[in-house]
Amino acid sequence: MRKKVIYESERLYARESTPSDAENAYALNLDWEVIRYTGDPPFESVEEARGFLESYDAFEKTGMGRWYVFLKETGEFIGWCGLKLHRDPEGDWVDLGYRFLKKHWNKGYATEASAACLDYGFENLEMDFVIAEADQRNTASIRVMKKLGFSFYEETQYEGIPCVKYKMTKAEWLAKD
Repeated sequence: MRKKVIYESERLYARESTPSDAENAYALNLDWEVIRYTGDPPFESVEEARGFLESYDAFEKTGMGRWYVFLKETGEFIGWCGLKLHRDPEGDWVDLGYRFLKKHWNKGYATEASAACLDYGFENLEMDFVIAEADQRNTASIRVMKKLGFSFYEETQYEGIPCVKYKMTKAEWLAKD
């Protein structure tokens, strides 16, 4: 039985992660190419991934998080795509993030899941805007942002690594149709 779907698209659906997703989380973060630009280390074991998922409380605290994405046709896990609230003294902001297993790259899944995620966020979470951030070298991720209609916002750094931020307002997203 499928857990509650948060959002879906033509080929995909997404739901909250649970500790039972530990093997998927471990496999996703095990591939160096997948986490290359994220700044995240791989999990040491499935048990470490399970511990992370057991303590992941973003869904309860903010109503959003990194939702796990599956193929509708087969139910196969392909990665995650979701929204993350950042608390900042200068103002809170929501980040769009995505990460997919390498065997599912270049199939349009990141763009499709992100679009469904943005629909969900703007329609259900009362967001005014979303930021998507990437390492400047991560051209594939930047290409997804541009396909979605994000506009360049600013250059920044994350742990000394040059990054770029792109921004999408609710009005821009709703006007795209």
